[in-house]
Amino acid sequence: MSYKRILLKLSGEVLAGSRKYGIDPLVANKIAKIIKKVKKTNVELAIVIGGGNIFRGISVSAKGMDRVAADYLGMLATVMNSVALQSELEKMNCDTRVMSALSITQLAEPYIRRRATRHLEKGRVVICAGGTGNPYFTTDTAAVLRAIEINADIIIKGTKVDGVYTADPFIDKTAKKYNSISYKEVIDKELKVMDLTAITLCKENNLPIGVLRIINENSLINFLDGKSIGTTIS
Repeated sequence: MSYKRILLKLSGEVLAGSRKYGIDPLVANKIAKIIKKVKKTNVELAIVIGGGNIFRGISVSAKGMDRVAADYLGMLATVMNSVALQSELEKMNCDTRVMSALSITQLAEPYIRRRATRHLEKGRVVICAGGTGNPYFTTDTAAVLRAIEINADIIIKGTKVDGVYTADPFIDKTAKKYNSISYKEVIDKELKVMDLTAITLCKENNLPIGVLRIINENSLINFLDGKSIGTTIS
């Protein structure tokens, strides 16, 4: 394994599976199995999950809800997803901690950087919930921020698509996949990988990004093994 510590960013939509909304227990179980397989390789693993399967702050605020209130509801959705994934992981005897940027002491520890790195050193999976704890920042930005704070070697974005394409492959059948691409190209071509703040943070801190289809059982292990899979942004 070329990476000692990784941060995995999961989109909330992945947890919804074939449903349009909510958490599909079968998909949560499948993702937990993938994570457990990675843990067996002794890689230190932190996770950030989006909340789009439960609540989308940006799209709701566009329809008239106050943006700050909508963003806080989105952060609460990430806590729900994080606790659901923790439950699946602990069924498999995978020691897990949920750490939240929002104070919800009944469900999660408060996010403290030093405590998070200590959990990782002890071999626990750390799930960072509640975004950055501030409105106007996406979970992509939160994931990059956490990856930088814990000195992760790479941030891996697990999505429904098997890499970065020139256009949305679900809409445009002629879209071509990139095996590797630079931060500058992603910004210049306005590719919808992560939001601009997140990409810029990665560029400034020289943090590589891997993009792959997480639901493929061996894709994450193969990527970490250095096999040509997904897309690498560096």
